[in-house]
Amino acid sequence: MLLLFFLLSFPFLLSSAPTPTPSPKPNPNPNNDPFLSGVANFSYNIDCGGTANFTSSLGRAWLSDRFFSAGNPGMVAEPHRFSQPQERTLRFFPPVSSGKKNCYSVPVPSGRYYIRTFTVYDNYDAKLRSPSFDVSVEGTLVFTWRSPWPEAAARSGAYSDLISPVLDAVAHVCFYSMATDPPVVASLEIAPVHPLAYDAASTGPDLILVNYGRLTAGGNLFGPGFTADPDAFSRVWQPDAGFRSPTVKIKALSAGGHQIFGSNQPPNYFPTLLYETAVTTVDPADALQYLLPVDTRLSYMIWFHFAEIDAGVNSAGRRVFDVVVGGNNVTRIDIFKEVGGFTAFKWHYIMENLTNTPLSVELVPVIGKPIICGLENYAMVPLDMATVPSQVVAMRALKESLRIPTRMGWNGDPCAPTIWDAWEGVTCHRSQDGQGLVVTQLDLASQGLKGYISDQISLLTNLVSLNLSSNSLGGTLPPGLGQESLVRLDLSSNQFSGSIPGSLGSSTLQIALLNNNELDGQVPERLYSIGVHGGVIESVMWILPKLVDEALSGLVPTVTSLHDHCWDWLPWLPRKFALRGLATIVVA
Repeated sequence: MLLLFFLLSFPFLLSSAPTPTPSPKPNPNPNNDPFLSGVANFSYNIDCGGTANFTSSLGRAWLSDRFFSAGNPGMVAEPHRFSQPQERTLRFFPPVSSGKKNCYSVPVPSGRYYIRTFTVYDNYDAKLRSPSFDVSVEGTLVFTWRSPWPEAAARSGAYSDLISPVLDAVAHVCFYSMATDPPVVASLEIAPVHPLAYDAASTGPDLILVNYGRLTAGGNLFGPGFTADPDAFSRVWQPDAGFRSPTVKIKALSAGGHQIFGSNQPPNYFPTLLYETAVTTVDPADALQYLLPVDTRLSYMIWFHFAEIDAGVNSAGRRVFDVVVGGNNVTRIDIFKEVGGFTAFKWHYIMENLTNTPLSVELVPVIGKPIICGLENYAMVPLDMATVPSQVVAMRALKESLRIPTRMGWNGDPCAPTIWDAWEGVTCHRSQDGQGLVVTQLDLASQGLKGYISDQISLLTNLVSLNLSSNSLGGTLPPGLGQESLVRLDLSSNQFSGSIPGSLGSSTLQIALLNNNELDGQVPERLYSIGVHGGVIESVMWILPKLVDEALSGLVPTVTSLHDHCWDWLPWLPRKFALRGLATIVVA
C-alpha cells in the first residue's frame, strides 16, 4: 500500500475560513468556445451527504448526493466552522454494511476530467480517530489517507485534485477501507478538460496527473468554488508563499491594468488572472527557489508560467534567467524574446529518476532578475491495468442477476486497482496478452444469493472455477455456462430447474457438482467426457433413468461408481451396462 503513500502527505489545499471576496470577472462565453459549449455541460458538483440542490454564494450549482454505491450520510461535529454548505455534510462507508470498496460512478462522456474531492473528519462519528483508507480514480490508486491525519486536515478538511482520462463513459471515484475503518468524503467535483491539455499528445492518454501544487505567484487564492474568477477547467490556484524558499526576499509585481495576451487559449486554457501578477527577487544576485513536495518513485510534469509584466523590460536580452530543476540546468528563458511584453508564455519540463525530496526548482539570474507568474507540479501516475471491458460487462450483469448484497462491495472495476483485493469472492489474473485483467475464479458459496445466473457469464472466457453452492439461486442454467477454460463447477444446493445446457462440459472440466437442485432431463453427451479425464460429476436422480435408457438402446455409458441407494438399481441393468469412465454419480 506504499506505492503512492505520500500523495496526501503534501498535495492538498486546506479548507480555509470564509471565502475570499469575489472578483468581478466574467465567466467565459461558451458560445464563443467550441470546447466550453460542448462537454463542459457535463460538469458535476456533488454535495456528498447533502439532501437538496443549492446554489452557492458564488453562483456555483451544487447537486444533492447521488451516484454513490452505498454508505451513510453524516455531518461534521462543528458545522459552524465551515463556510461552505458542501463542506459540512459527508458520506461515509462502513465496510461491514457497505463492503470494503465503494464508489461514486458518475455518467460523463469519455474524455479527460478535472476531479476534486474535499475530505474531512472533524470527529463526525464521535470516535476521535480519523480513518485509514485509499482513493482510486479509474481503477488507479491516487490518494492514501492514514490515521492519524494531520490535525489541520482532520479538523478543517482538505481539497485534493487531479486530471484523469475517463474511458468508459463513467467516472469511477472509489474508496477502499483499511481494516474496519469507514472511508469518508464531503464533496466531489468533476469538470471536463480539453483532450490535448497538458501535452497529452506526447505523453499519451493513459496518464493521471495528480496535483502536488498549482501556484499563483504574487496573487491570492482563486478559482471556481473559491472565488468568482473563471477557469475553464475549474482549477483552483493557491498562493506560492508556502512553497518558496523563505531565505530569499521577493517583490510582488502586477500588470497594472495592462491587457494580457495569449491567455485562456486551447488546449490548456490557462486563466488570464494567473499572468496579471508575478514575483521577482529584491537582490539581483538571488535566485528564485521553490521547494516542491514529491514522491521519488514517480515522475513529475512541471509547468512554468511567465509574462513580462514590467513595462521597463521592453526588449529582448533585458531579463534572462536559467531554469534549474533538481540541480540540473534545463533551459534558459528570455520571455520578451519569446513572446514580447504582457503576453503569456508557458513551458513545461518532465522530471524523472528523482533521488531527493523536496524537489528544488530555481530561476537563476543571468541578466536582470528572474520572474515567474505561476507554477504547477503534477505527479505522472500511469493508469493501472484494468479488467478487460467484456468481462466488466459480465461481472456487472452477474452483480444484478445474482443480487449481490451491498455488504460485498461489488463496485467499480472488478479487479483494479491491482494493489487492492478484487471484488469479494473474485480472483483475477493478468490476461495472456498482458493488456488487461481477467476473472479466473468466482467463489460465492453460502452468500444468501437469491437471483439467477446471467447468460453474460459466457463473457468470462478465462473462468477456471465457479462455486455458487449453498445459495437460493433459481431459474435455468444459461447456455453461456460452458467456457472452455472451466475446470471446476459447483452449483449444488440451489433451486436451479430445467435441463443442463448442451454447452456444459469441456476437455478441461474436471468436476461438476449439480446435486440438490430441481434439474430434470438428460445429461448432455459432452458432460460424460469428464469421466475420461478422471473428473467427478455429482448430479441428481434423473441420471439413472438416463443410463438405463442408454443401456436398453444399445449404448454403453461410461460410469465407474454409483453412490447411496442407487445401488438398488444394479440388478435391473442389462449386462452390457459398463461401469467405467465417470468417477462418481451421487443420487440425493
